[in-house]
Amino acid sequence: MDEGSEFRSFFVKSLIIILASIIFLVVGGASMLGILAVINKVSIADLFKGESIESGQQTGHNRETLLNELDDAISRVVEEITPSVVHIDVTVIGQDIFGQTQEQEGIGSGVIYTENGYIITNSHVAGDAEKLVVILYDGSEYTAELVGADERNDVAVIKIEANGLKAASFDSMDDVKVGDIVIAVGSPYGLDQTITLGVVSAKGRDITIPVNLIQTDAAINPGNSGGPLVNSDGEVIGINTLTTTGTSIGFAVPSNTVVGIAEQIIEFGKARIPYMGIEMSESTGSISGVYISNVPEGYPAEESGIKAGDIIVEIDNVKVSNPYELFAQIIRHDIGDEVTVKIYRDGDYLTITLELAEAPED
Repeated sequence: MDEGSEFRSFFVKSLIIILASIIFLVVGGASMLGILAVINKVSIADLFKGESIESGQQTGHNRETLLNELDDAISRVVEEITPSVVHIDVTVIGQDIFGQTQEQEGIGSGVIYTENGYIITNSHVAGDAEKLVVILYDGSEYTAELVGADERNDVAVIKIEANGLKAASFDSMDDVKVGDIVIAVGSPYGLDQTITLGVVSAKGRDITIPVNLIQTDAAINPGNSGGPLVNSDGEVIGINTLTTTGTSIGFAVPSNTVVGIAEQIIEFGKARIPYMGIEMSESTGSISGVYISNVPEGYPAEESGIKAGDIIVEIDNVKVSNPYELFAQIIRHDIGDEVTVKIYRDGDYLTITLELAEAPED
């Protein structure tokens, strides 16, 4: 073999070795990048952009910090509200399947409204009770008396002889937004001080009672009724009232309605519901509002000139699109208050002022 052939053979072998080395380095480097990316939970592209091990560790730390902050926030809310939540043992007189009268036991929850012993719960918890026993956060027990109940809106007030209680804070529904984090507190199935977490799923649900209910996915079960639904500041925004069987959908009476009715019950022993004096339904035409189907004689609406066929579109400059929204505004008032309603009649808008009366008992 001549010198030229030997040189060419040597050159080819060297080139092959160099290429193999380059391939090895590339494959090894790529593998190392992949391992680093997995360890730091970032993409390979982010590594090339300058994301370092330190930044990946920082991202993980930030996530952990956020979770810890959420845990701490929830714990603070729980610490704030639980001393104001009570368990209620209920005894009612009922009949067995043979028609014999007997005592029946039930449970519910409530929230302390005043430091001197007024407690808010549901009418369906306490309204027909023969005996009520309240168990406080510290385990102490008190016999309670029913002050009054409003079956229509499922609100009741009971009273125990105690002072220095921790009253809950109430916030207006006006400040509540769909998606807000909420916590339901109560005694589901007798399990005292149970906490469930969820969000406000919807506002203004017209389900079974004549007020706009709060819908939530925070678990509400038998025994939760009458307990508070609270916001992230530990303030009561509603009183839990019912759940739909077999679902994670629960409902609460809004705080505005609850407080208004509770104050009336405490002052008068019953709920004195303000009343315009109309029979109504939701407008199905092109004008959104509350359709007035009948105006009974002798009540404020008739005396102020409102007629059947009118459509109420606003009350006190607040738009209303159904009877529940109208009632939610009316319930904020006292009997004797003046309200201004805007109505649509025969192509024109009219403004009428009337004085609210007390709703009839039926």
